[in-house]
Amino acid sequence: MTSKARAWVRMPSGRRLDLLNPTPFDWDDGDLALGLARTYRWGGHSVWPLPLSVAQHSITVMLLRRNASPTGLDPRSELRELLHDAEEGLLGFDCISVLKPFLGEGFRALSARLEEAVFRRYALPAWTVEDKKAHKRADRIAAASEAVHVVGWTPEEVRRTLKIPFKPRAVDPLVARYGCTAWEPWPPQQAAQRFLAELERLVTQIRRGTGYTTPPGLVPPTPSNPTSV
Repeated sequence: MTSKARAWVRMPSGRRLDLLNPTPFDWDDGDLALGLARTYRWGGHSVWPLPLSVAQHSITVMLLRRNASPTGLDPRSELRELLHDAEEGLLGFDCISVLKPFLGEGFRALSARLEEAVFRRYALPAWTVEDKKAHKRADRIAAASEAVHVVGWTPEEVRRTLKIPFKPRAVDPLVARYGCTAWEPWPPQQAAQRFLAELERLVTQIRRGTGYTTPPGLVPPTPSNPTSV
């Protein structure tokens, strides 16, 4: 008699995330912040002492998207930008693009289920065609900039080899907000704290300004300190 294979992982908070059947109850905000701060882009490769976390990238995309909008973004749309890669933090894996075709439909389905659980937990609206296009532009601009300033690709290689049609930015949008060194990856704990602060700020704004709607049966997200887990 064979036992059922374990499909869940333990979160730092003690919660269990079932990767095959995830629900919005399976993590807290601190778990997500830590997961994204400890998940690295570009396969962990970096010309800096530290690799670039998905948490830092997510804030960059949020700011690029906000700055590109003539009227700014409403808090719910801004939160959707911040959480656009949230499933990677739950999984602890940011697959580099050249590897994705080899992982197959099973991995794509798993990622989609995690993304759906994130959208349910934070009551995020589905992407419209226009919003998705604007998001992908900001995401690709961030990628082009990271490729040059973090990983060491040349602008020509970004265009010809990575096939990113957008020009890398010289100005890091994080500098104006945090006073940090341009394009330098943050330590994981700092990335987690900053991501969590942005998440809590937006959830609070949504609750106060537009009437945060909690999915049925779900306790609203509450502040969580990633240093305590």
